[in-house]
Amino acid sequence: MSTPASVSGHVPESLRSIHVKPQSMPWRTTTFEGVEMKTLYVDRETGLLSVLLRMAPGATLPDHEHVQVEQTYVLEGNLEDKEGPEKGLRVGPGEYVARPAGSRHAAWSPDGGLMVATFQMPNKFFTADGGVVDFLGNDWETHWGAAHARQQR
Repeated sequence: MSTPASVSGHVPESLRSIHVKPQSMPWRTTTFEGVEMKTLYVDRETGLLSVLLRMAPGATLPDHEHVQVEQTYVLEGNLEDKEGPEKGLRVGPGEYVARPAGSRHAAWSPDGGLMVATFQMPNKFFTADGGVVDFLGNDWETHWGAAHARQQR
C-alpha cells in the first residue's frame, strides 16, 4: 500500500514525526529542589506535555493536583506517594502508574528516579502563599488556563 506522502516523498508539516534526542538535551531545573526535566513534547494549545523526569534521592513533588490524566513509567529508581489518599504507593523500575483527573497528593523519590511522564494537562502545584504554579514555577492559570478552558468545551 502506498500513500500520497510516500509516493511523492513529501510529508506535510502537520504529519511529520517529532524526533527528540534527549541524550543531547541539557537537564532543566524545576522549581522543586532535586527535580529536573527534559521536555519531550509540549502542545501549548491542548496542554499535552511529555517529559523525562529525573529526581535526586529524597526529592519531593509537593502538594499537587492532576488536572487531567497523568501517566508515568518508571525507568530507574522509584516514585512514592508521600501524602494523600494512597500514601505509601510505590512505583518501581518497569512499572507504570496513571493518575486520574482531580486526584491530589505529594510524591517523592526516596532513592532517586528516572521516569517518563505524560500529562494531558500539566499539574497544578499549590504553594505556601496560596499560589498555583506549574513544574517551572510559572503561574498555572497564565500558562495553561486557556488550554484547560479549551479542553472543557
